[in-house]
Amino acid sequence: MESTSFFYEFLHLLAGIGIFLTGCEMMSSNLEAVCSDRLRELLAKVSNNKIVGVLIGTVATIAISSSGAMTVMAIGFVNAHIISMRQAATIIFGGEIGTTLTGQLVALGMMGGGDGVDMNFLFSALAGLGVFITMFAKKDKIKLFGAVLTGFGLLFAGLDMMSGAMSGFSQSPALKEAIARVNSSFLLIIFGAILTALIQSSTAITSISISMVAVGLINISQGIYLTLGANVGTCLTGMLAGMKSEGINAKRTSLMQLIFNIGGVLLVYVIDLIMKIASGGALSFGILFERMFPGLPHTQLAMFHTIFNIASVIIVLPLVDSLVALTEKIIKDEPPKEKKEKFYFVDENILTTPSIAVEQIKQEIVHMANTAMQNFNISMDMIKTLNFDRQSELDDNEAELNFLNKELVELIIKLGQEQKMNKKDSRYLSSTYKTIADLERIGDYAANLAGYARNLGDEKFSDNIVNEMEVLRNLINRLYLVIIDSYQNDKRKITHEIKDLRDNIQGLVSVMVKIYIKRLNEKELTTVSSGEYLKICNDTKRVAEHLINLIDTDYVLNH
Repeated sequence: MESTSFFYEFLHLLAGIGIFLTGCEMMSSNLEAVCSDRLRELLAKVSNNKIVGVLIGTVATIAISSSGAMTVMAIGFVNAHIISMRQAATIIFGGEIGTTLTGQLVALGMMGGGDGVDMNFLFSALAGLGVFITMFAKKDKIKLFGAVLTGFGLLFAGLDMMSGAMSGFSQSPALKEAIARVNSSFLLIIFGAILTALIQSSTAITSISISMVAVGLINISQGIYLTLGANVGTCLTGMLAGMKSEGINAKRTSLMQLIFNIGGVLLVYVIDLIMKIASGGALSFGILFERMFPGLPHTQLAMFHTIFNIASVIIVLPLVDSLVALTEKIIKDEPPKEKKEKFYFVDENILTTPSIAVEQIKQEIVHMANTAMQNFNISMDMIKTLNFDRQSELDDNEAELNFLNKELVELIIKLGQEQKMNKKDSRYLSSTYKTIADLERIGDYAANLAGYARNLGDEKFSDNIVNEMEVLRNLINRLYLVIIDSYQNDKRKITHEIKDLRDNIQGLVSVMVKIYIKRLNEKELTTVSSGEYLKICNDTKRVAEHLINLIDTDYVLNH
């Protein structure tokens, strides 16, 4: 092969990789947008049953066509305390099985040709069909479906270009001879891992390996070890997501995936080495799969990939608890740090997966609500006892609320710019600005209440007033529990219980205000305490109103 021809074939290969990766990304992101609600529900239903976790991980990965995205989702769920490390491990294991479907489709696409039906051309044609659907469809769901078809078609169009480039390379005896000399299993694994880490797609490296085997550029054994290297290299996505995360369990989860994948590769490497030594080179995994699927080199590698991942999961599944314990020993719990403003559930790495990012934002808002109500109760304690020992705690919480009010809004704006978000999530995000503002105001009222307590000096309220304020406080806390449960479970409507609590709060405050003059005349209130008394009545009522705002939003009307 002339140097000019080699250069053109190399450009042909690069173009194919670019189209292939674009197709993968397009198909994955739009599938995720289509399936986001069901995907979130599916992942939230992961139980302690290991097999159920693996099945859910498999189905979810097939649904979004990306094991990397599935791993990042699982890490995000662990970081948000939605699932445990044990559950995340089974989801990731399922993801390793689900990702093998693409390899099987690639092998299927390479069948035919000649006088038969060329499946690759047939699949590639779906890109054009998808474009037409996207252009002329009026409904968003149908447009997303068209985009999925376009991505699917581009994936095979890219594969066809890569295969064409490999066919060109295979015409060079010198190149084939040079590649044939690379028979070190270890080097092939390292090479596959590095390539996967560079382009961050094990699917692309596996597909390239399948096309190289199909045209005879490499043998099945070389293809097997390149694919094993891709299994190691794909851990980079999870490692980056885990190590950048604040949560210690997120880091452990990414380490679990690395241990699982490296362990499986080492096991195959050792078994293959033993078979070669024991048989004098007459037996290996490559030879076994050649015999199992004679004359179908692309199928041989695709089937190895599938069987290897399934076997790895079967072997390690009973050892999940031991794997969790091992990661806990390697990455030990960090000593308690001085409290600082930070996100507790949101992981900015997950912004590329909007369906999960939205769930994390909801958890962060619930945490913000808990913090605001904690300050409300601290302030009410101060009013009752005139004890200010918890002032520093109140100040820390107020600083955290101010941080969340600013940073969470900026994060939501950034997430809202994602084009692949479905309408339901988009509507929810649009409602969060008002929700966050209401929670920040509750925090402000809590700070005001603490200030009123300080203004009292040594003048404690009478037992009657303290008891009434305790009743008022309990009603507001009950209202909060009902509303936050409604918020968390997407049942955001004003129920009879909420109406009754609101009416009781408003009624009690009205009574307290009406008897204000009577209490002042009877010396139950002084000129100092009377002003603070009215302010407390007004601000506690405002706290209840802002709580009700959490579910009285445009999102509810359009849900």
